[in-house]
Amino acid sequence: MKKTYNPEQIEAKFRSLWEDKNLFSSDSNTTSKNAYCIMLPPPNVTGSLHMGHAFQHTIMDILTRYHRVNGDQTLWQPGIDHAGIATQMVVERQLTMQDMTRHEVGRDKFIDKIWDWKAKYGGTITSQMRRLGSSVDWKKERFTMDDDLSNAVKKVFIQLFEEGLIYRGKRLVNWDPILHTAISDLEVISTEEQGSLWHMRYPVTNTGKVIVVATTRPETMLGDGAVAVHPDDKRYTHLIGKTIDLPLTNRKIPIIKDDYVDMEFGTGCVKITPAHDFNDFEMGLRHHLEVINILTDDAKINNVVYSSYIGMDRFEARKQIIQDLDNQNLLEKIEPHKSIIPRGDRTNAVIEPYLTNQWFVKIKPLAQPAIDAVKNGDIRFIPENWNKTYFNWMDNIQDWCISRQIWWGHRIPAWYDDKGNIFVADSLEQAQKQAGEGVILIQDEDVLDTWFSSALWPFSTLGWPKKTSDLSRFYPTDVLVTGFDIIFFWVARMIMFGLKFTGKIPFKDIYITGLIKDGQGQKMSKFNGNVLDPIDLIDGITLRDLLKKRTQGLMQPKMVEKTKKQTKKEFSDGIPAFGTDALRFTFAALASFGRDIKFNLKRVEGYRNFCNKLWNASRFVLMKLEGETIDINAQLSTADKWILSRLQNTKANVEKHLNDYRLDLMSQTLYEFVWHDYCNWYLELSKPLLQDDTTKAGTRATLIKVLREIVTLLHPIIPFITEEIFEQCNIIANHDNISLMTQSYPKVINNLISVKAEVEIKWLQTFILGIRQIRGEMNIPPLKPLPCFVQNFNTTDKQYLANNINILNSLVKMESIDKLTITEQAPESATALVGGMKIFIPLAGLINKNQEIARLNKEIDKLEKQKSQFEGKLNNGNFIKGAPKTIINIEKKRLAITLSTINDFNNQLKKISNL
Repeated sequence: MKKTYNPEQIEAKFRSLWEDKNLFSSDSNTTSKNAYCIMLPPPNVTGSLHMGHAFQHTIMDILTRYHRVNGDQTLWQPGIDHAGIATQMVVERQLTMQDMTRHEVGRDKFIDKIWDWKAKYGGTITSQMRRLGSSVDWKKERFTMDDDLSNAVKKVFIQLFEEGLIYRGKRLVNWDPILHTAISDLEVISTEEQGSLWHMRYPVTNTGKVIVVATTRPETMLGDGAVAVHPDDKRYTHLIGKTIDLPLTNRKIPIIKDDYVDMEFGTGCVKITPAHDFNDFEMGLRHHLEVINILTDDAKINNVVYSSYIGMDRFEARKQIIQDLDNQNLLEKIEPHKSIIPRGDRTNAVIEPYLTNQWFVKIKPLAQPAIDAVKNGDIRFIPENWNKTYFNWMDNIQDWCISRQIWWGHRIPAWYDDKGNIFVADSLEQAQKQAGEGVILIQDEDVLDTWFSSALWPFSTLGWPKKTSDLSRFYPTDVLVTGFDIIFFWVARMIMFGLKFTGKIPFKDIYITGLIKDGQGQKMSKFNGNVLDPIDLIDGITLRDLLKKRTQGLMQPKMVEKTKKQTKKEFSDGIPAFGTDALRFTFAALASFGRDIKFNLKRVEGYRNFCNKLWNASRFVLMKLEGETIDINAQLSTADKWILSRLQNTKANVEKHLNDYRLDLMSQTLYEFVWHDYCNWYLELSKPLLQDDTTKAGTRATLIKVLREIVTLLHPIIPFITEEIFEQCNIIANHDNISLMTQSYPKVINNLISVKAEVEIKWLQTFILGIRQIRGEMNIPPLKPLPCFVQNFNTTDKQYLANNINILNSLVKMESIDKLTITEQAPESATALVGGMKIFIPLAGLINKNQEIARLNKEIDKLEKQKSQFEGKLNNGNFIKGAPKTIINIEKKRLAITLSTINDFNNQLKKISNL
């Protein structure tokens, strides 16, 4: 093995080997009784691998690799989503740079340009997945616009239409006035923004009185259908049934009563605009109100209102309307007001509730079986608390708008004649047969919501509606790994469609991961300037390039400066290259059931150190075994039996945590065994054992056996480094295994569990740690031989001493070990306990008493000054009031550590002074 661990070289080597040997194939091991399948949530074709992807892909890869080496026929199904709006925007921007529009190019040629773009740039995220070591079956990669998947989409649409579950109607949708399309709730970012609350006077017809209504969108008054009051509001009950002379229009609207009205908000009178508010729309249906749309598709005032505002942008019209109301003495007042503003995630435009003709899925009939599947335990959420969120969404489900006014996507398979009759079919020829010869048909211009095709993903990727071998073998799939933000948009719809079209659930478990946030707990976003690129963590990046990357696209100078300042503070030297394995181990360790996960670069650094330690330990073992014969039947020492016993316990815990989806606990278990048990203890214990003719053969066999099982256990988490170490182990052991992926996962061997060995080595560890603590506390050089006395020992202690005298002499440099009777007095000594047995280390001659007292007093004086500084800060009211809680906690922790250290030094001083 090379002296230095170089992840870059190792990763490139094994990425090629794995694919060249087709080791990710789901077609291997077809004789297995068990099949295991995970569906990759298809990332957008326009996207690149972000931290959320890398986190979830690591989880999926760990599960996949674990089941693969367990002998299951395993499929991790990859694929990419066509991402309708996002992809169309990318190609439209390219046309804009050429002073062209898609309308000038035409639909067919525009679609061709998108396919050209995909061929050239669409593989970014898959190449990044390869960098991460994702062991998907690349030969089965799918794209939501593949012919087979498109045919599945048409079949589902047609069947739902024929069953009356898909219909076309005029309803309110989220409308992006820049994209000119309906968008899903997931594409709407709602944030609190400072605005105003306008109080307007509405004259009550023929009374000379007015009522005051408050609104955050005064321009929508042009489409008001009523004013509503609460039926129990005594201020207005006498007005119910009367009408309002709607200002700035020639219309009269009724005053109605409805329980929806909040008597405490504003004046208790609410303007109802059915065409421009989702709640108002429902109220309009209840009260049969006129529905008046006042906007064009680009959010300008249309010609329906017959006013001087026609053609004005909505916000321009707002200013003019306020001015006109004020001129007519109909503006009561304006108050500052914070409200939730919906904006398009791609355009940042304020989204309008907009009344248009759209296609909808009548979803409630599909929802109940999906609810029952979770209630009866056929599908389980992990963690279980997400059940409540799921049921809440499903119990209040509304019809799903599935049409989008763009060109890229699955075009709706519906045709119209000149009378507006609809013919739904899988082709023009079939639609023509329905309409009759000679009828001119025009296909619907809209495409389907991307989530529609994604809802079919678990079974369409496996060949449905054909009865393929993959479909029968891998469906239902085993687990879906995804985020909580798309439980409704994707997870619930997959369950509904899976049950509807296959009669089976799409997956058995739904593992909901937390959201990766930055070190301060803030959501990572380009707008916040705090995004981390997983590839940068693998390869490293300079501060200069990181600043450029984070500020790109930030328009506001204040935001640019804030981002630069924060980045320089966090990454003053840029980001070093950690390698893929260190990043993967970090993600695995973070995979708890928490909703929010803080990502700290120190964690990656820690797991890079772990990889280094594993590398150096492996190199030590292989150097010790080079040229030696391995006798697997050799007699084992107590230390050998101990490490093998600890290994069995580790394997049992790893399997339990994996089955419970607690990858954080799995990672912690392996980390502690490898770092502490194997590297810190067993390798040290092995050094004297390898020098003893009676123990060296057993120790050699145990060293290599445990190392091979360690890398096999770790392989699902850190596949690259473990492959390299395994390859080197095979050379030493003269084995010819191609890869760790062809190696069986280690099983617990119960007869290797030895409580006796674990108790004895625990005794030995306590003895060694006690001596080392005395050396450290008393500042005794590590190589200085120590005389030692033991007292109050029993028969077991005596036996353990005899068994391990060579190890003790080697590891803690004992000059002698003498036994004292219970009545004998030990010289002035530092003491330690091993169970009931006392250890005495005489200090006379080991340290210079006066020098050590002077050193300790100097250290205590320095610590006392630090203590005063910390206490001064924490007793300062201004500091406590103004500092962030995290900073205050850091100062408290520093004070506690300082006090503890002062106490330890005082105890040492007391001991030395008594010598």
